[in-house]
Amino acid sequence: MARILVVDDEEGIRSFVAEALERDGHEVTQAGDADEAARHLDSRGFHVMITDLRMPGQDGMTLVRKSRAEQPETEVLVLTAHGTIDTALEAMKLGAYDYLQKPIASPDELRLIIARAVERRALRDHHEGTHDVAAPIPLAYGDPAMTPIEDALRKVAPTNATVLLTGESGTGKEIAARTVHSWSARAQGPFIAMNCAALSETLLESELFGHEKGAFTGAVTRRRGRVELADGGSFFLDEVAELKPELQAKLLRLIQERRFERLGGTRTIESDVRWIAATNRNLRTMIEEGRFREDLYHRLAVFPIHLPPLRERRRDILPLTDTLLAGICRGLGRPPATITDDARTRLERHSWRGNIRELANALERAVILAGGPNLDAAHFRLDDESTPASLADGSLADLEREAIKRALAAARGNRKHAAEQLGIGLRTLYDKLKRYGLD
Repeated sequence: MARILVVDDEEGIRSFVAEALERDGHEVTQAGDADEAARHLDSRGFHVMITDLRMPGQDGMTLVRKSRAEQPETEVLVLTAHGTIDTALEAMKLGAYDYLQKPIASPDELRLIIARAVERRALRDHHEGTHDVAAPIPLAYGDPAMTPIEDALRKVAPTNATVLLTGESGTGKEIAARTVHSWSARAQGPFIAMNCAALSETLLESELFGHEKGAFTGAVTRRRGRVELADGGSFFLDEVAELKPELQAKLLRLIQERRFERLGGTRTIESDVRWIAATNRNLRTMIEEGRFREDLYHRLAVFPIHLPPLRERRRDILPLTDTLLAGICRGLGRPPATITDDARTRLERHSWRGNIRELANALERAVILAGGPNLDAAHFRLDDESTPASLADGSLADLEREAIKRALAAARGNRKHAAEQLGIGLRTLYDKLKRYGLD
């Protein structure tokens, strides 16, 4: 529901409006004059502001201008008495959404116009941010290994509990996160996803919290952050282990208090967000090594769920293959393709160290190589899974160095793809490249 600021010098009208809106579940803050309302606007954000135009001291037009300048995302409704319609129209020219004439005809009229204002705000958030719905592919296809995972997701989805998804890279943690969102009461709200390893520390903070104009070089306009855009929905933090300690502290405060400030700003903004985090790292080991905050771990791991690798859910491989293949063919503009029985057997037996992501890559490569609708085993070019004899007696560092070299070769030098294949963060890969002197 929405946070609404009601401003009127008549206590009876304020109470009438507040009671009608609180019955619909909205959080209502009341102010008796423009000065009090201005203090509320300086301290927190609101979805909607309803203000009288004529009040002692500063009038409602002052508040409309302040709101449009400092909280342009807030929808403004003005209350006007008979004979002041021209002033209401002037307020709408400044950006007010609509006006209501006093006396308000009924609570239903008020609720209807507020519902429209909240919907308008949601549509603007939709266009400004990312609003995704259900998972693009099913989470599971009947393999018994996934039954307890689905049961756990169904139990936690209706709650607001924070979920921590763990598992190897490519096991479908984002699909699981989207599934939690789609099974929750927040399904109609936004689903915002952010990869913590894909952005620099400065950019990551700006993406999370947003920034004010002039907060840093290049900040030429105010920008709302993804947490603000996720209000009323779910926020998915992928590769959360890659967060630097300073950002871990800020994230902890955000999860605890559900409030934050934009970069360069002083106004506290509240956001009702359901948190889902994911990592392919062992966070407990990172805690012991002093690289991850224990208090943040306990905030994130309220409901931990471990996703098994694809090699442990082999009954899912072929149905998943068919789903992925159909989407890949559509994406490439190719007719539907079929896979020979021999190739399907090879796919089912392959270890898929890169899990679903590796399977999708193999299918796309095969469709391109085949040039036609029939895919056989040769088109998949599945590598021999045996360990090279030269590595059998090598040190752990030698094994790691060689694994990185092979991953880079397979990814044709693309470090992001190599990191995904290795199941580590991009920043971690850069550290290891430097350590082993690899270019």
